[in-house]
Amino acid sequence: MGILWFILIFISLTGHGYAHGPDSCNHEGGLCRVGNCVSGEYLAKYCFEPIILCCKTLSSTTAKS
Repeated sequence: MGILWFILIFISLTGHGYAHGPDSCNHEGGLCRVGNCVSGEYLAKYCFEPIILCCKTLSSTTAKS
């Protein structure tokens, strides 16, 4: 029964909103984090909305501009 709940939660997270998944986040230079981004990072998008965030470092954005 516990595995069924895990599968249902996983499906609801992957199918919700702007969830792109960890592969997309890592490919674009981000890192998936649970809860909040750490100091020096910003929320770029979601790996699994709304719990797992895709955080990128602030220095990578300033280097591109």
